[in-house]
Amino acid sequence: MSEKVIRIATRQSPLALWQADYVRKSLESHHPDLQVKLVPITTRGDTLLHTPLAKIGGKGLFVKELEQALLENCADIAVHSIKDVPIHFPAGLGLVVICQRGDPHDAFVSKNYKHLKQLPPGSIVGTSSLRRQCQIRKKYPHLIVRDLRGNVGTRLNKLDQGAYQAIILAVAGLQRLDLQSRIQHVMSPEESLPAAGQGAIGIECRLEDDVTRQLLAPLNHFPTERRICAERALNIRLEGGCQVPIGSYAELEGDNLRLRAFVSTPDGSQMIYGERCGLAIQAEKIGLDLATELIAEGADKILSAIYQEPPR
Repeated sequence: MSEKVIRIATRQSPLALWQADYVRKSLESHHPDLQVKLVPITTRGDTLLHTPLAKIGGKGLFVKELEQALLENCADIAVHSIKDVPIHFPAGLGLVVICQRGDPHDAFVSKNYKHLKQLPPGSIVGTSSLRRQCQIRKKYPHLIVRDLRGNVGTRLNKLDQGAYQAIILAVAGLQRLDLQSRIQHVMSPEESLPAAGQGAIGIECRLEDDVTRQLLAPLNHFPTERRICAERALNIRLEGGCQVPIGSYAELEGDNLRLRAFVSTPDGSQMIYGERCGLAIQAEKIGLDLATELIAEGADKILSAIYQEPPR
């Protein structure tokens, strides 16, 4: 096993490369004789930067080419931001490791303001996330929310050039790129409920590759896995994709797990919120049960209406 070579499929953005290198270093620390190589890949999501993700297929566009590399045996594992991973996998592939979660919160970033509530009416806020957009529109209807695509550096440059008065980014991404000084305010879950898996790194591989799975096993962080299990179970039950604003955030409290979630229309005019607690070992059931509660309260009507909307 010590002679095994692990090839990591990764996107080429600075953040994706940081995450792949984090996995490489973690593997090498547990297996000093292991050879680990990065296989940088350009995904469709990285090239189609001028169209909102919800209109071109969602965040799955960031993982499809990486999964193809696994299926064609051009790579052994793929490293993803969990919040970019679709709810379904190609046959033979799956998430096998969830690394320890970074900060899961959203970050308010601005040159001149410290908080969303300080922005004057008509100020432009940029984010590519429908989840963030609907929460801002609901709480701050006097602000203008516009789509913002590109890697972290590109988004910050657009802010600095004055195209936006503020932008919302993930705290973990800024920290990993040593850009935490740009954060004006870390948004609490009450201000902006995070996305399922935000701040966590996942590793996907061929499910029958037992040797690779054994090498990866020490990288799994069980407390994070429980939280992500609950968050993703809710999304799976709701069949939630990038086209629908869904927040799903779990916290551990001893042996218990608390899951909060919402489903909303894109404009924030209809938002159904719920939460559920239970034993952490029943994380998947907690996620499924909370999704069922949201559906009973009308989330299914919101979801069906959004999915039936014609492309704009």
